[in-house]
Amino acid sequence: MLRISQIAAAVFLLGTVSVPTLAADTIRVLSPTWPGFAPVFVASDKGYFKELGLTVDMKFEDDRANVMAAMQRGDIDVDMRTVGEHQGRPRDETTPGIIIGTIDKSVGGDGVIADGSIDGVADLRGKKIAVEPNIPARLLLQLALKKAGMSLNDLQIVEIATADTAAVFADTSIAAVGTYQPFQSQAITISPARKGKVLLSSVDSEIIIDVITARQDDLKTNPKKYQNFLTGIYRAIKFFETNPDEFIALAAPHYNLSEEEVKDIIATSLAYTPLAEAKEMIGTSGKPGKLYGIFDTVMQLNLENGAAETKLSASSQIDPSVIAAVSP
Repeated sequence: MLRISQIAAAVFLLGTVSVPTLAADTIRVLSPTWPGFAPVFVASDKGYFKELGLTVDMKFEDDRANVMAAMQRGDIDVDMRTVGEHQGRPRDETTPGIIIGTIDKSVGGDGVIADGSIDGVADLRGKKIAVEPNIPARLLLQLALKKAGMSLNDLQIVEIATADTAAVFADTSIAAVGTYQPFQSQAITISPARKGKVLLSSVDSEIIIDVITARQDDLKTNPKKYQNFLTGIYRAIKFFETNPDEFIALAAPHYNLSEEEVKDIIATSLAYTPLAEAKEMIGTSGKPGKLYGIFDTVMQLNLENGAAETKLSASSQIDPSVIAAVSP
């Protein structure tokens, strides 16, 4: 996902990741600046990982190229991103990183906003649509166009930085903008004359899912470490379900956001995936879960829009054995 580095001004961005090799009971993580990954911080703050004999070092990195390079060098053990971003170039079957779990899904955090005159995606034909490359909203747009018998080639695509959504939407030559929160709501509010509306939303399509990806060599050597990592995460998600206010109070400082801001983002944009749902989504080696179908759907969209160059198989990119060993 994605997501809010532009509004989390002083967070822990890494230009180039280079950290020493740590003990087997340590997991080094990079994720985007997105509260969907907050359960990792909360699990650390609550001492869940410590109880499991695990030390977790998590930092933010929004640049996908830096993350992939860090995983390739062995500087990190875990990467968390959307399924679509996981597939993006230059990944091929030999690139380090295999999906072992899910952590959250977008339920309104990503979407396409349009001028009030646009009633459906068919009305976008031939019009200028602004969207940043390789963000979830682009996949949502592609999927909707496909269902309408259209493709991105039927539109005039203008590439933008998502942080500029409000300014771009104010331009009446732009019929729609692919974006994500909080820029999505801000743009509609700032330009009332456009009578803007959410044309497409991730709440209506379960393809924007954040996954937990582990480096295969370390996973093979230390499988119990990754079982403990998932155990801590799902325990934190369970804590959110029973103590949301305390969860938010712990998470907010990590994102340089107020508790109210984090509360609003979670309420309007994402849903954490508890252990039972994550297990159902991943499935087992004998009975693959629905994430496999989602993976294949997104893979085809990424190949069509050029975000990916290699067709990856879900069976080679998802390892169900780790989550299968995690107990409630």
